[in-house]
Amino acid sequence: MKRTLSLFAFLLINSCVFAQNIDSLAKKGGFLPKISFKSDTDMVFNRAQIISELDSLLHPEMHIGGYVSTYYSTNDDDNLSNGFIQFPTLEPRKDQFSLNMALISMKYNSQNFRSNIILHYGDVPESSWPKTFNLIQEANGGFRVFKKLWLDAGFFRSHIGVESFQPRENITTSMSMVNFYEPYFLSGAKLTYYATSKLSLQINVFNGYNEYLDNNKNKAFGFSAAYAVNQNISINYNALTCDETPDGLSVKHQRLYNNLYATFQLKKFTLGVEANYGLQKNSLKTDSTKTASMYSGLIVAKYQILKILAPFARVETFNDPNKILTGSLDLGKYIRGTTVGLEYKPQKTVSLNFEWRILEADNLIFRQGNNIVNQRNEFNLCLDLWF
Repeated sequence: MKRTLSLFAFLLINSCVFAQNIDSLAKKGGFLPKISFKSDTDMVFNRAQIISELDSLLHPEMHIGGYVSTYYSTNDDDNLSNGFIQFPTLEPRKDQFSLNMALISMKYNSQNFRSNIILHYGDVPESSWPKTFNLIQEANGGFRVFKKLWLDAGFFRSHIGVESFQPRENITTSMSMVNFYEPYFLSGAKLTYYATSKLSLQINVFNGYNEYLDNNKNKAFGFSAAYAVNQNISINYNALTCDETPDGLSVKHQRLYNNLYATFQLKKFTLGVEANYGLQKNSLKTDSTKTASMYSGLIVAKYQILKILAPFARVETFNDPNKILTGSLDLGKYIRGTTVGLEYKPQKTVSLNFEWRILEADNLIFRQGNNIVNQRNEFNLCLDLWF
């Protein structure tokens, strides 16, 4: 943790100096950016928002924030690996209190430059991040090419999927199987065009599917479109094509992953819907020369019955019979899940969630003592606090 804080302090100081020098070149009489510790009170579906064009900024701004997510989790599956449960991301340790993540962030915005640095520590990076750059959740910078066109490069959180690995950005505290098999992080560059205040278009190139460091000579290419119907409704489409086949193998496996999700926040009701369809060449089980497909989807909703109390629910299905994304693990034709829970939010930036979830697979992949079964029941208690 000391190394994390030292790294963050170093990056913070250098970014301040760098940003000040850049803006002083653009404007006579440079000045330090305005530093703010103010945090958004409602983070649910935060990644679905369209980033401002920053035209309205008269002075550079730097936002510094922190976040702690701690939990207690238990389930009836005895399959463990390195102390983590099957499908570990959120609440990955069983029968103990632990830490999803402790996070510190810094975001710099000006009319022509921007950067984002997020460092994290805890079970999420330990269970789901590469050992190299394990402390870095995001580290990227960008500049305005001209008018409405921006170029950003570095390490990014994934823009694919309605759910996030930060529990505060989700309705539920657990992560669905749908989003478990989508990228968490990407390394590369993005070219974003803010067509209007409601529509943004993006082309991007990355080292690979859920990679920081490249695992072969190929690159992943993508397209994204985000449309805000109004302040309460957004629609997002993402496409990513890549080939994760190791170098040296003659048979290639070009993949195309299509992701579509929408968010709705109407008075007391919050809803998220996601659908995915993927194709991969030379991957059909019955004929390895043919293209295989997979699909998945979820619906998640919350209703604010009181100012501080909201029940929520989610249904999910993940179908990958040809193991395009699951690799060596054979789920069978499907794995499905149902989640119900209750959110208690005594303060605007504090939430306590209790949930029950059941997963049911086509194959027998869970273990209860000496019995191999196709179901897992889990109970999660998660406390989030941010500033």
